[in-house]
Amino acid sequence: MNVKKTFCIILLIFVLFSALSVVSADDDRSYSIDQAFLELTVGSNGLLHVDEVYDYSFDGSFNGVYRDIPLKDWEHIENITVNTTGAYSVTKVTHENGKEHLKIYLYADEAHTKQISDTEVYVYISYDLVNTVTLFNDIAGVQYKLWGEDWDVGIGALTAVVHLPGNTSNTYYLNPQEYNSTSYLTGDTISLTSTHIPSGEFYELLVLMPLSDFENATYARQVHEDGKEKIMHNLEDSINGRNFWNTTYLVLGLLALISPLAGIVIYLRHGREPKVDYDGIYEREPPTSDPPAVVNALIDNSGDIGTPNMKGFEATILDLINRKVFSLDTKKDSETDINDLYLTLHKENYDNLDIQEQTVFDILAMFADDNNVVNMSNLNADLSYESNAKLFMEEFETWQNDVKHEYLDSEILETYFNDTGSSRMNEIGVIGILIGIGIFLLGLFTNLHNGIFAIGGGIVLAIFSFIVVMLPEDIFGQWTEKGRVFYLKWNNFKKFLKDNSLINEHPPESIVVWKQYLIYGAALGVADEVYEAMKLQEKNVDSILDDDVFLYHHYGGYYMMHEAFLAGQSAANPSSSSVGDFGSFGGGSGGGGGGAF
Repeated sequence: MNVKKTFCIILLIFVLFSALSVVSADDDRSYSIDQAFLELTVGSNGLLHVDEVYDYSFDGSFNGVYRDIPLKDWEHIENITVNTTGAYSVTKVTHENGKEHLKIYLYADEAHTKQISDTEVYVYISYDLVNTVTLFNDIAGVQYKLWGEDWDVGIGALTAVVHLPGNTSNTYYLNPQEYNSTSYLTGDTISLTSTHIPSGEFYELLVLMPLSDFENATYARQVHEDGKEKIMHNLEDSINGRNFWNTTYLVLGLLALISPLAGIVIYLRHGREPKVDYDGIYEREPPTSDPPAVVNALIDNSGDIGTPNMKGFEATILDLINRKVFSLDTKKDSETDINDLYLTLHKENYDNLDIQEQTVFDILAMFADDNNVVNMSNLNADLSYESNAKLFMEEFETWQNDVKHEYLDSEILETYFNDTGSSRMNEIGVIGILIGIGIFLLGLFTNLHNGIFAIGGGIVLAIFSFIVVMLPEDIFGQWTEKGRVFYLKWNNFKKFLKDNSLINEHPPESIVVWKQYLIYGAALGVADEVYEAMKLQEKNVDSILDDDVFLYHHYGGYYMMHEAFLAGQSAANPSSSSVGDFGSFGGGSGGGGGGAF
């Protein structure tokens, strides 16, 4: 496996070169952001308007700058405008990996033919954020990173002005506190300045406001629970944690020769994959007839091989639709004029289902009306309530266990995958974390000069051990010959589904095969690619959409279920409930980063 080979090479390099000094390469150009100014306006309708100004100083020639604005799953960004002073500009806006990416090309001349060089440029960015202001049952709040940890360089100083919708009962908090210079609240306006903020750090504002300040807050996120107590608890925990880790993160350095060697030994003994008699490049058909949940559990969940995830659950729904256990219909909502997707559960087919499929049926039945019909468009709202979410997550865990007990119990799983190496490395990782912390503390509390080496050694060991604990199981674990062939075939099938040129060369001969592609594509996380390939290959797409399997994907049933799962997962876990990271350091909206190119 390429990932495993790469990891092993990294470990060897770490061992061989850990004692070398860091040498900085000369560069004939550089830039800095001397200061930034932000103006936030919180509207009574819940809209957050943001104005940003960045003062760039360029030493050498540059093509431009970029700005990444991260968006949470429920947030939207609108009305982006960019202007510059000191250079002519052209802006390209794209959405990449949950971020709004602004690439701003800068020119020294109006004809856009010359690079900027040795100059100062002010960049002005303005936009609106929807669902960033949150209304709880007892309070309204906004948590916003004034400066994000993803900037390539630090900021000399940051100045911000925040306009609030009301002028009474407002409170605000700035964190981390070591970056505070001055701040004050006058009426409905917060004014603040920061000290220097280094690259890799963030600076965050939390504002709590009375609900009465928001009327017709159509642009705010609604959360059906009390928020203030949990927010303050998160804030207190973060302050305490920051104080602790400010001490702990002094650790950087030593024992790099021992901890990677342990990983190499375990990998060589237990992690190398067996050689198998299979050298296929891709698979055009599903390699086995296993249920999609089983394929998902073995192929798509490398962190816990043998346990299906939400993709497997969604693929099972598609499979049951294909087998007519569920049927679909769409109806236009009279208020929104949008087509809602309805899923009808046919109980007469229940007894013929496997145990794990019956559990999927039962989970959806919890949200069905008296006619056994589920409004898929309302699932997200239903699961935003903590009681519903907890029940859903409990049943989802039951389904995961059903898949394992029915198809992948410990004896069967051992015929596919040997987790001896990953288990041992996980144990070593946990022990390494504890020993690393202990060594670090010994160095921290000693007055001897050599205590710095103990500090360095402890943190390197702890960091390496933490990385080991977080690695996928198949890095140090090992597929059996049967499991290796299974993995390679299904992975090659996934490659086939993702590559439209391959499907173009070998298109399916029937709609039945397309449906199998979509079902297993969902289990492998490539359903979108399959659907797009089908639309390109099939001339009469409208007739195909009469089939419930494709109708489900076309109307976003896959995403409705996925978003509902995320909502349920969030609401069911108090530590990441609908209050979410409000109050916790780094949990706010905004932030992101940027740089120059």
